[in-house]
Formats: sequence, C-alpha cells, structure tokens
Amino acid sequence: MRLYITGGGTGGHVTPGLAIARYFERKHPDTVVRFAGSTRGIENKLVPREGYPLDTIESIGLSRSLSPKGLAHNIKATRLAVAALGKAKKLLMQARPDCVIGCGGYASFAVVRAAQQLGIPTVLLEVNALPGKVTKMLSKKADRVLVCFEQAREILGGGDKVVLTGAPVRGEILDADRAKARARFGLGEDDQLVVSFWGSMGARYMNEHMAGALALECKNAVSYHHIHATGAAAREWLPRMAAEQGADLAAHPNIQVTEYIYDMADRLAAADLVVCRAGAATLGELCLLGRPGLLVPSPFVAENHQEKNARALEQAGGCHVLLEKDASPQALYDAIGVLLADREQLRRMGRAATTLAAPDASERIYQEICWAIAHGGK
Repeated sequence: MRLYITGGGTGGHVTPGLAIARYFERKHPDTVVRFAGSTRGIENKLVPREGYPLDTIESIGLSRSLSPKGLAHNIKATRLAVAALGKAKKLLMQARPDCVIGCGGYASFAVVRAAQQLGIPTVLLEVNALPGKVTKMLSKKADRVLVCFEQAREILGGGDKVVLTGAPVRGEILDADRAKARARFGLGEDDQLVVSFWGSMGARYMNEHMAGALALECKNAVSYHHIHATGAAAREWLPRMAAEQGADLAAHPNIQVTEYIYDMADRLAAADLVVCRAGAATLGELCLLGRPGLLVPSPFVAENHQEKNARALEQAGGCHVLLEKDASPQALYDAIGVLLADREQLRRMGRAATTLAAPDASERIYQEICWAIAHGGK
C-alpha cells in the first residue's frame, strides 16, 4: 500500500499525518509512505526526523488585505499555485500512491487538487471545529472528509462522505504511561510538572510573555518543575529576555527552556498542567492522556477556530481558558499557581478531559482511508 500524505506550515498539520503513517505501518508493515509539504514549514524538521521522505513544493497562502502589498502578495501566490499544481502532478505520477491524504494548510492544496484531477483517491482530515479554507475548497471532490468535531461535520454539509472520527493520536501517546514517565524524569509523588509550548514554530507575543512568567517563577523560587519549548523562532532570544527580567535559570534547575520537546508523549503524560495553544491535535492528545490544560487560543487563526476548540473542552470541564489579550506574564504566573494549588481540581479537570477523548480515532481513520482506496477516485 502506498500513501502520500500532505500538509504543513505548523505542527497541527503535520503530526496528524505522522500519526496516520505510523498506524498504517502497524497494520501493514509493507506500507510505503511519502510526505509533501511547504519549503519553509515545520514539516522540514519533523518529517525527516521520523524517517519519511519529504517532497517540498513552494507555495504561500492568500492575503485578505486589499492593499497594494496584499494584492501583490496574492498575484505571487496565484503564480506559485499554478506552478505547484504542475509539480504536484509530476510527484504523484512518480510516487503512484493508492491514496492522497490532506491534513490541512495551504501546503496541501496543490497535491490534493492534483490527485483529484488525476483520479487518485483523496481523503481530507480536518482537525479543527471550524474547517479551514483548504478543506472547504477541496471537500466537494474528496472521497472522504474526516472531522473531529460535530460542528465541522455540519459546516461541511454532512452526508455520508463527511465522517466524524476524532483526531488521530500518535502511537507514543497511546503507549505513554504516567507512572513510568514521572519516574523517568525523577518526579516524586508530591512533585508537580508544568509543560508549556506555543506551537512548533513558537509565537513571539506569547513567548515574550512567557519569558516574564519564567522570570517571576525564578524570583519567587517556585517549587514546581516547568519545561517550556520556545519553538525555533524564539530559541535564542527568549532565554536572554527572561534573564533581562531577572530569571537566573542556572540557579533554578527545576525550570527548563528548550527549543522543542522531542519526548512530548512522556512529558505530557508526566505533566500536572499543560499550558499551550488550542490546536485540535494537541487537545486530542490532552484528552486521551487526561491532562488538564491552561489554554491560550491563538487569535490569529482562521475564524478564531482555536477558541472554539478550547471552549468545547472548557465546557466539558477539562481546561481553563485564558485569552491572549489577558495573558500577561503576571496573569500566566498567577493562573499556573492557582491551578497547581488545587490538586483535586486538577484531577477533576483531567477526568473531564477524557470524556472527549477518541481512543479509536486512528482505527476509524484507517477504515475510512481503506474505503476510499477501494471505492474512491472515480
């Protein structure tokens, strides 16, 4: 079986594809998987690290601005899109996949559209409550559209081909064991661990505020452990900014700053609180692991879909939502402290999160892709 998985720009469009690839390999060890993404997205780090070949296609998203700069940007985007479609067709004819799986982001558009024009079965995975533009544009000709929220299914018109599956979860998340993970990191029964990150590439505004929060933790000599992933963009300046505000990280080994958390499954399993954005793939992992979250949805995503994701989990009792406009360094520091102080509330939040988990999502997705291979592309 040959799969061609495309999506990128952010980790939220890459990690679901990696989860699908690994699950197919578990079911069919002879599965051949190839990825396609953008030339600059996080997929250029994550996909090769997982051992998969990656084809890159230069493309950029459209600007909503009607300014001369915005119009010039869109002219360039259109020109690149035409070239990208031609390149995608050549790549697909070389790879000869049984199915093309689009995981979102503008990087996936050319490959999925090319597959549809070539008669190759296509499956779209939409992990957010509000479907993105790429999903909306490609869904009519897709053989299956797999969604993680009922709201998304309704927006895309329902019908037999729009299927509620839940988000695929990486095998290491499914296999993660909290007790073993905490032992690995030397955490005792009374120790508390905070894991924080703002996405694979980071977010400048929130990293600036996290630098201040880390400085407050150092100044107040907090007893809990905290590991923060800066993302690539902030890996150099965030520690400097924190130091300028009084953070002496060398004197506080319980507070760690790293570019990327590669052992994320174990870190999340061991965590008592996770501070992060509200991408659907991440929320799916928190729910499966039963980890409480302090969520700061990105306000810069299409149709504010991250807040929709976060509010759904908040309504179930599985997280606390702090809007970015309110997420000052002091507010972050205070919210973390208040949540950690009530261990019973954290346990209740964790249990509530599991009510939204979809532990069989990968199997559902596997079955739908197999259906598309057998019946689609016509």
